[in-house]
Amino acid sequence: MKIKYINAVFPENMVDNAQIDYLPDKWSPEKIEKKLGIRTRAIAAADETSADLATRAARQLMEKHQISPESIDFLFFCTQSPDYFLPTSACMIQNNLGLPTTCGAVDFNLGCSGYIYGLAMARGMIDSGLIKKAIFVTGETYSKFIYEKDWSVRTIFGDAATASLLTSDNDTFGDDRQGILKSMNGNIGNFNLGTDGAGWENLIVPYGGMRQPTGSNEEIESDNGSIRRAGDLYMHGSKIFNFTLDTVPIAVEDVLVKNSMDLADVDLFIFHQANKHMLSALMKKCEIPSEKFYVNMVEYGNTVSNTIPIALQEVWEKGIVKKGDRIMLVGFGVGYSWGATIVTLD
Repeated sequence: MKIKYINAVFPENMVDNAQIDYLPDKWSPEKIEKKLGIRTRAIAAADETSADLATRAARQLMEKHQISPESIDFLFFCTQSPDYFLPTSACMIQNNLGLPTTCGAVDFNLGCSGYIYGLAMARGMIDSGLIKKAIFVTGETYSKFIYEKDWSVRTIFGDAATASLLTSDNDTFGDDRQGILKSMNGNIGNFNLGTDGAGWENLIVPYGGMRQPTGSNEEIESDNGSIRRAGDLYMHGSKIFNFTLDTVPIAVEDVLVKNSMDLADVDLFIFHQANKHMLSALMKKCEIPSEKFYVNMVEYGNTVSNTIPIALQEVWEKGIVKKGDRIMLVGFGVGYSWGATIVTLD
């Protein structure tokens, strides 16, 4: 299976560090950028949903690269902020894009590892011959889960959506084009996938599902001085950090073995853009040279399942990578869930 093209979109409303209220005295806008590596993030409007953003990302992808709706066999949508419990948001997006009724469509609920899992599922369907072309869309509006006084997560997360065109290995669509319109032809290698549900409580939106539809809106003050409401997004930062440092290096080693590679064989590493502090620690522990470790969250923040495709699109369009390069993609986070694979540019 190949990644042919990627397109990313963002809400119009950009929020910089100076616009975040309720910061404690010791946290300045400059300190946020220095520690987290984030200067701005896009925030969805009140009436703007993940499906709206996903539709825009996919529509732009199709228009820019002259992709016929009739050629699409399947639509995948990764989101943790769907428009409704039901119907499936992917069905709405299929209708918005005018894809044929012969096109399958499905949502799946994963966060920061979602892009890797979506590639794995799509590869299984494409390699088996069940489908030939798919659009894989990621979309998140985590900002809608975040309380305005909770600066600990407001500083980190941003909203976005991406759309990727996935095809079979022998599909030549776009190969004759030049410049940034030329197809990426990112061949997907073997995968490392893993789950540790013991950490499910450490990154959670407690209210809204069937376990606890509603509850108290009392304010809760954390040890760091941030304030959230009982039902809003909660992240236990230190436990997430420790999980990541324990798990990701093992995943990196495993995916290298599964693709018959050594660390030095990888030309570029694109990890989920969690925050600068976490990525710096991972780079050091995995012994990855800094010049091979891509970081691009300064303008976007942590956009959950969108961070990897946003970065992959950037390095392709900016000419940072070239034909023959091998890129390691690693996602990790909420669940706990993680995944990794190798993309080779053909």
